[in-house]
Amino acid sequence: MSATSKARAALAVATAAGGVGVAVGYGGRSILKRQAATARRLIGKPLGEEALDADKLYRKRYGGRPVELLVLGDSIAAGLGAEVPGDTFGARLAKHVARSTERPVRLRTGARVGAESSMLAEQVGALPATYAADVAVIVVGGNDVTHRVPLAESARHLRETIEALTARGTRVVVGTCPDLGALRPVPQPLRSLGSRASRQLAAAQREAALRAGAWAVSLADVVGPFFITNPDEMFSLDRFHPSAAGYKRTAKAVLPSVLAALGEVDAVPFGHHAPEVPEVPDVPEVPEVVPETRPHLRAMPDVDHDDWGIDDQVDGGGFDRREA
Repeated sequence: MSATSKARAALAVATAAGGVGVAVGYGGRSILKRQAATARRLIGKPLGEEALDADKLYRKRYGGRPVELLVLGDSIAAGLGAEVPGDTFGARLAKHVARSTERPVRLRTGARVGAESSMLAEQVGALPATYAADVAVIVVGGNDVTHRVPLAESARHLRETIEALTARGTRVVVGTCPDLGALRPVPQPLRSLGSRASRQLAAAQREAALRAGAWAVSLADVVGPFFITNPDEMFSLDRFHPSAAGYKRTAKAVLPSVLAALGEVDAVPFGHHAPEVPEVPDVPEVPEVVPETRPHLRAMPDVDHDDWGIDDQVDGGGFDRREA
């Protein structure tokens, strides 16, 4: 997300006036607006509005068919804050995947700075019609919080994007909304309200992703603590976006679910969630009943169908004899 939009007054209004369900009076809203203005002034736009282009084939020396890696979402997915292309989130993840699979990885980045969940459809639509990645990673949500996008709407856009990618034959991994409480330039109580709103969105994203058949990674759990305890190392110049070290840590945190989506591993660690697999109920087999063909049975009009044992063989019994 852009440095400006992240700290705009919409964050104060969203988190205070409904984004997290906290009621504040006129004085409280006024304080939050002033805090948002202060955050904007402190952060500024030292990184600009464009992320570096890191799309290319990584680790060609491995040979074989490349893993097609697609990255969608906002400025974190785009890698804003990295000083060289190889330090962006996508590039770091591509290198990790190549090393783990011993295959080259071709990175394609559709993520855009400032994107909300509603813009994911546009990012998918910009892909060539015949393009199908082996795995797509989506990181989005911060701008949804700052712009007061309802949780249900954000989750719907995410679910529809997963379904569109799945229809292309692509498996999907979602990195849920990071914890905005780690943003030190945002003063209290605005930071706490933003933290609560971002965690609520992350929970909604996780549920939507799992129901749509995608893997979900709770970034607030698996990488958030590093940003809270080591802000000088993890954040870039604007203290808002990850640094090279922050992107390296984030890519490494997402890797287990990406490998699971590729079929390289079966289990995922804490903070990672595998998609729901619909349970197929056990249906007891009903033996095929071959009626007697002897003449004296064909001549018996009052044969009791229960004598065939169907009710006893079907769990629950109670077949309507006319249906039998």
